[in-house]
Amino acid sequence: MPPRSKVASLPKAVKDWLDKALAENNFSEYESLAAELSAQGFSISKSALHRYGQDFESKLSALKMASEQARAVVAAAPDEEGAVNEALMRLVQEHLFKLLMSDGGKLDLPKVAKAVAELGKASVVQKKWAAETEVRRAALQDAASRVDAAAEARGLSAEEASFWREQVLKGM
Repeated sequence: MPPRSKVASLPKAVKDWLDKALAENNFSEYESLAAELSAQGFSISKSALHRYGQDFESKLSALKMASEQARAVVAAAPDEEGAVNEALMRLVQEHLFKLLMSDGGKLDLPKVAKAVAELGKASVVQKKWAAETEVRRAALQDAASRVDAAAEARGLSAEEASFWREQVLKGM
C-alpha cells in the first residue's frame, strides 16, 4: 500500500486554504503553492501538489457538470410528482453498479455500501411522499365533491358553489 498523501495529512484549515487556492489559480502555479506551504512548515513537492490538484480538478469538474445537468433537467421538466428525483436516484444507482463491476476491487466498499443504503432510504422517502400526495389529492377531490353537493342542497348558485369548490382545491 502506498504511503498516505502529504496533502491528505494537512490540517483541515490548511487543506481548505489549498483547495481554495487551487481553484482560484485555475489549478496552476504549483511551485508558488509549494513555496507557500513550505513557509507554513509543510514540505510538499510541486509534483505531489500537481497530482492532488489534477484529482481535485477532475472531481470538481464532474460535480459542476452534474449540478448543471440536474438544473437543466429540473428547468426543462418541472416536477410535481418527484419523477425527476426518482430518475436521478436510479441514474446514481446505475453508475454505482457500473463502478462496482468495473473497478476491480479498488473501491472503498463501505463508502459505496453507505451510498447505496442512502439511495435506498431516499427512494423509500420519495415513494412515501408520492403516496401521501396521492392520498391528499384524493381527499381534496372528495371534499370538493361534497362541497358541490352541500352547496346544491343549500340552494347556492352554481357560481357560489364553484367558488367554494375552488377554495377547497387550492390545497392541491
